[in-house]
Amino acid sequence: MGEDVDPARLELALLLRRLTVELDAVGQRFADRHRLGRTDVRALVAVMDAARRGEALTAGRLGTAVELSSASVTALVDRLERVGHLRRVRDTADRRRVTLEMSPEAMAAGVEFFGGLQRDLLAAMEGYSDDELAVVHRFLTGMTGAIEQYARANPPEPQA
Repeated sequence: MGEDVDPARLELALLLRRLTVELDAVGQRFADRHRLGRTDVRALVAVMDAARRGEALTAGRLGTAVELSSASVTALVDRLERVGHLRRVRDTADRRRVTLEMSPEAMAAGVEFFGGLQRDLLAAMEGYSDDELAVVHRFLTGMTGAIEQYARANPPEPQA
């Protein structure tokens, strides 16, 4: 990095890196506890986030979200369905379309594991005003967008 980097901005970037490392470690503990792989957890988060936004997630959109080929997505969904974490559901408006839903058991496992963390995060936010939280929201949204753009520009290597 160049010497002209603002130390305060660099410190924020380093804090973001530390945050992602810590969150990754928590996610890995959840994965280990439930015998899931990293991509399995990413897939479950993608399905959960889509549901939270009120969107139906198809296998194709899941593949885009977790950067997998359609054959790999099929294997992923089959595996997650077999262990009871996901369900394939026919779209009521278009019976040809199949969407993905987390099972109640998977949702309960997530709440059990991550519920305490969510409570702690919400408690940590209590000292911030609505205006401050709006700035943090804007900041995290911008940082997430920059990371997503970087990831798209640097796709994963094809696996042999």
